[in-house]
Amino acid sequence: MKPKVITFYMLPMLSSLYRRPASILLLWFAFVHLESVAQLSEDTYHKAEYFLSDNIQRQVYHLDVNPNWLKENNSFWHQTYTKDGKRFFLTDIEKRETKEAFDHAELAKLLSEKSGENIDSANLPFYRIQLDGEGSVVFEWKNKSWTFIDGMLRSKRASSDPRDRSVAVSPDGNWKAFTRNFNLFVENLETGEEIQLSFDGSKNYGYASYWGWSDMIYGENGERPEHFTVNWSPDSKKIQTQIVDLRLAEKMLLLDNSQDDKFRPQLMGYYRGSPGDTTVVMYTPVLFELESKKETKFPGLSLPHFIGMNLSWDSTSEHLYGTYLQRGFKSFDLIEINAATKNIRKVYSESSPTHVNNNNIFRRLENGQFILGTEKSGWNQLYLMDWKSGSLVNRITSGEYVVKNLLKVDEENGIIYFEASGKEKDTNPYYTYLYKVNLDGSGLELLTPENAYHTISYDQDKDYFVDNYSTVNQPTISVVRELKTGEIVHELSKADISNLLKKGYQSPKQFTTTAKDGKTTIYGIYYLPTDFSSKKKYPIIDYTYSGPHIDITPKTFKAGLVGLQQPMAELGFVVVTVDGLGTSGRGKTFNDVSYRNLGDGTTDHVLAIKELASKNKFMDIEKVGIFGHSAGGYDAARAMLLHPDFYKVGVASAGDHDHRMEKAWWPEMYMGYPVGEFYHDQSNITNAANLKGHLLLAHGGIDENVNPSATFKFAEALINAGKDFDLFIWPSRNHNFGRADGDYFTKKRWDYFIEHLLGEKPLRHYRIQR
Repeated sequence: MKPKVITFYMLPMLSSLYRRPASILLLWFAFVHLESVAQLSEDTYHKAEYFLSDNIQRQVYHLDVNPNWLKENNSFWHQTYTKDGKRFFLTDIEKRETKEAFDHAELAKLLSEKSGENIDSANLPFYRIQLDGEGSVVFEWKNKSWTFIDGMLRSKRASSDPRDRSVAVSPDGNWKAFTRNFNLFVENLETGEEIQLSFDGSKNYGYASYWGWSDMIYGENGERPEHFTVNWSPDSKKIQTQIVDLRLAEKMLLLDNSQDDKFRPQLMGYYRGSPGDTTVVMYTPVLFELESKKETKFPGLSLPHFIGMNLSWDSTSEHLYGTYLQRGFKSFDLIEINAATKNIRKVYSESSPTHVNNNNIFRRLENGQFILGTEKSGWNQLYLMDWKSGSLVNRITSGEYVVKNLLKVDEENGIIYFEASGKEKDTNPYYTYLYKVNLDGSGLELLTPENAYHTISYDQDKDYFVDNYSTVNQPTISVVRELKTGEIVHELSKADISNLLKKGYQSPKQFTTTAKDGKTTIYGIYYLPTDFSSKKKYPIIDYTYSGPHIDITPKTFKAGLVGLQQPMAELGFVVVTVDGLGTSGRGKTFNDVSYRNLGDGTTDHVLAIKELASKNKFMDIEKVGIFGHSAGGYDAARAMLLHPDFYKVGVASAGDHDHRMEKAWWPEMYMGYPVGEFYHDQSNITNAANLKGHLLLAHGGIDENVNPSATFKFAEALINAGKDFDLFIWPSRNHNFGRADGDYFTKKRWDYFIEHLLGEKPLRHYRIQR
């Protein structure tokens, strides 16, 4: 709150105030108090708007390089912002040359003439192009396909997607697979003969289909969206697919009250199992043999749709293989199915008392071996395995670091390229680097040595890769490196932040502290406003998303700049983000702290903020708020209930406030399966009576990702506990609101902290400028 201000005309009254009646004194102090709650000006909002993602990315020139590789040679195009506006660049690596991909001014002139609109060469109205060796530039705009070449521009009506996703042609081109009345058919493309392969399909038991993540059914008896999927064998003699069984599945429901042309709410339903549910969509693998018309179901491999299973054919068409994850994610099997005998062989199995990864690195090799990445050592490492026996050939990598990605396998030379973090000494353990190593584990070599986070972009058949390396306080340097050596062969660009510096921008400050276990170092950053003064006191806001499947604290310059934190800081706050125990990226022991313990994710934040405030007197430890979205929405509300004397203000948007009501895969993997009392104990709903501070709950009315029912149930629990809180429902929005580009809820969130934490009066009816 700003210091109390007494207007000039009151000053002569001060000497005689002690003689005034008490009632007059009270009125006078009330008036002074009203004057002291200053209303923010538009300038304050403008400062925050400057850092919204769409705005700020135009202010930093050459922020990074996201290559779109051309197939013909070692070339790529990318789009970025420069002092001349949005520009498309073409890089020819062999020539060590980066230049504008075309004449932007000439194209803008021609496009203006052709369209009758005023087209600005600094902001061409498209974001993707196609280039060919003849020098033509192709893009789509206004439902037309435009071609620019040799100073000429022509257009034609954009063609619709030519692919028919309702059919799949066999590799030999002789057969077409499709469904009719929920059964699978094939058609001989030479004779036109149709063969029905399945016969028991029905509306809720469909062949060759799947249930999409956001598939929606409208009305009480609406039809579910159609999907088609089959997996032809290379020899075109067999089809593997799946049956989608909805017979016992129960829907989650939504009501859309936002449609202008409807005066009754639109009923919306979708299938999304919750933890422990048995009434879920099930997938059952099935195999068809065209010559015999034989169908084989594999009911023993049935899985809920939120786990699923992808099978691949080997090159001989004799076997299918893939990863089978048990429900609860405590074990997985690499399996092989003999297409002739239908026998199922477990090639390799692994289990954990907590959880196994659901996205393990896996790559089969031509020599009968395979590469597997698992956390069985406590760190995600790579192993060379024998496919026939499932036994270990040798460890490829070892140590207390995390292998994140297998970039390339050069089987001919026995070399692999992979990304990993935590291996380099005296560096941030989250920073990613690129390495190469021989398949026998020898010859490990670091290819990107700079002490920074390396974002690698690579196309499988290339000899080079693009490396954007940076930290939150080191602007991005973008280079082309040779894959074999890591040598920089071409410097693409360096981010120009001169506009930011003129505004007084200070990059986020990195810090470390000790976690709640009293021994582990954890990492975080904090943001300051551009008009920061060390002589002032700033309320603190914690931006939270405690995972545990990701780490939320930005590591790169772009991530540190483009987010929710800096706009919030511009309003007059210090904004803190922490990766505490239980989050991703630091090994299995670090991650497992959150197992059956998702409700304690913000305790490390409390410790970190207290230590920061003890070292930085400009931080006001008596005024701490917190906000988050989705799992972060759960965190924010949970923090208000778990640490009610520490967090004074919270904004929880799209929160999964009781994991028993959340989509099943995520809680079952990290919170545990079967469902136990720990779900109840860590529910925001069952702990609603603990609330002390100001809490704003927000949700999209048609959020199919995190159903708003948990927010409503939490609100009811707060009401029953006699707790004051605020509730905002955006009727027309799904899960996507309040993001970094700014919208109506962005200001709602800003204003809540302005009023209840900063102690100032928000500007009403102000619309965010984007």
